[in-house]
Amino acid sequence: MFNPSRDQARQFLFDTWHKYRQRQPLTPLESMALETLLQHPEYHALLNAPERHLDRDYLPEQGETNPFLHLNLHLAIAEQLSIDQPPGIKGRYRKLLEQSGDPHHAQHQVMECLGEMIWQAQRNRTSPDPVVYFNCLDRHG
Repeated sequence: MFNPSRDQARQFLFDTWHKYRQRQPLTPLESMALETLLQHPEYHALLNAPERHLDRDYLPEQGETNPFLHLNLHLAIAEQLSIDQPPGIKGRYRKLLEQSGDPHHAQHQVMECLGEMIWQAQRNRTSPDPVVYFNCLDRHG
């Protein structure tokens, strides 16, 4: 199983952005990531300066949002949807998409629920529970 470090996950995004800007061919995973990167122009300057941002910490207690976490959560959701894992995520996403009409907004709703599931697993020191994930998604839908 692929389990990249923080720096490897960030470098993947930097490399994908660089290849896109240089008009180099992308792997299927890089193409999936690029869709997310293009939806977030507020992060393009950051992606253009890996030397300044690869090691940077983003501290929530100082009101900072971690752009890499945000982008990688989008990528995780895109992967989940592409293989319908956990089973049923695709149908729940479609329902959110039908309601909002905006794929990016629907992904943000899914992201909120993914975050809730991860938070509860960390708090309870358990494995992530798809029931928690789906209950949250059903509340949104």
